[in-house]
Amino acid sequence: MSAGEIVAEFELSNATISYHLSILKKADLIFETRYQKYIYYEINTSVFEDAVMWLMQFREDSDETKG
Repeated sequence: MSAGEIVAEFELSNATISYHLSILKKADLIFETRYQKYIYYEINTSVFEDAVMWLMQFREDSDETKG
């Protein structure tokens, strides 16, 4: 989504959305692609996949102890 499309989804100012997008970008949770005068953002799914894999190890450990 473009920054403008993201802003339209929330009742927050452009500056607030911009601030949060910059934090997400610094944390590598989103990617930024520039096309002409627009910036498009997309979720870095590999980070979320890594988090799910990490969480799943606890479920597997829990399933093994239930035997």
